[in-house]
Parts: sequence; structure tokens; C-alpha cells
Amino acid sequence: MRKMIDLDRFDRRLLDLVRRDNLQPARVLADTVGLSISAVLRRLRRLREEKVIVADIALVDPALTGSALTMHVLVRMEQAGAQTMDNFAREIARHPEITAAWDVTGDDDFLLKVQVGSMEEYDVFTRRALGEDKGVHSFKTLITIRHIVENEAARRPLRDG
Repeated sequence: MRKMIDLDRFDRRLLDLVRRDNLQPARVLADTVGLSISAVLRRLRRLREEKVIVADIALVDPALTGSALTMHVLVRMEQAGAQTMDNFAREIARHPEITAAWDVTGDDDFLLKVQVGSMEEYDVFTRRALGEDKGVHSFKTLITIRHIVENEAARRPLRDG
């Protein structure tokens, strides 16, 4: 297990701000948190080096890129052994339709977020990614009707302490 990083109130405030918009200029961040620009840049560099900030990404509107349908797929494996789970995790990482995946507890073993342009594309994806995998026992598809919160973590402030 990784050791938690000690974050003070300035670090937490900076993280809250860059989770909402990581393109804000350092001077705006500095003014907002009450530090110098050089202190903000130094803190952000440390947060990246210590892997507190693991990526600087863009949230893309799937409807504008041809992937308007979002499915959440619960996958149950034949056997939940370590090798089966690890093999499946490696395999699903190869499919660009899977935009997020989690190893979960309960009756199912994995939760996949799948984005495609049509039901036909989803059918092709499931046959290729899930139907041909001998380790998959079954899967259940939940179709997203509408997005309510895209990035909940960016909306919630980090707790102090």
C-alpha cells in the first residue's frame, strides 16, 4: 500500500482548483490560494513528482466524437482467481471502447465503462471483448440515459487533515 502524502491547506486548495481546471495560469492559482507564483509552481511540481497528480487530462464530449452511447457493464468471471483476474484486466485495457474499468466486490468481478457510437458497435465490442474470453461467465449491461455528474471528484473539495 502506498504511503499517504502529507498535504497542507495550500496543497489541498491547489488540488481542488486544478481538478476543476488544470489550465488555470499559475498567477491565477497564486492569487486564489494566497501564495507566490513560484511557491505554486514548486508545490504543483512536487504533487506531480509524488504522483498525487497522476495525469493532466481533458474531458471530451463523447457525443461530439462519435461515441455518444455510454454503457456500464458488470462482468462476472468463471473463477475469480488471481491469474484469471489479471489476464482479463490486461485484455480489457486493449479495447479503446473501454474508457474506465474497476475491479469490484460483490456478485460481479469487474465494472467497465464502455463508449460507442451505436448499438451495433456495442454488439461487435461485446462479441469481441467479452464473448470470446473463456474466463467470462456472464455480463450485464446498463445503458446510460443521461450524464448527471461527469467528474464528481472535481466538484467535491478535499478534506483537510
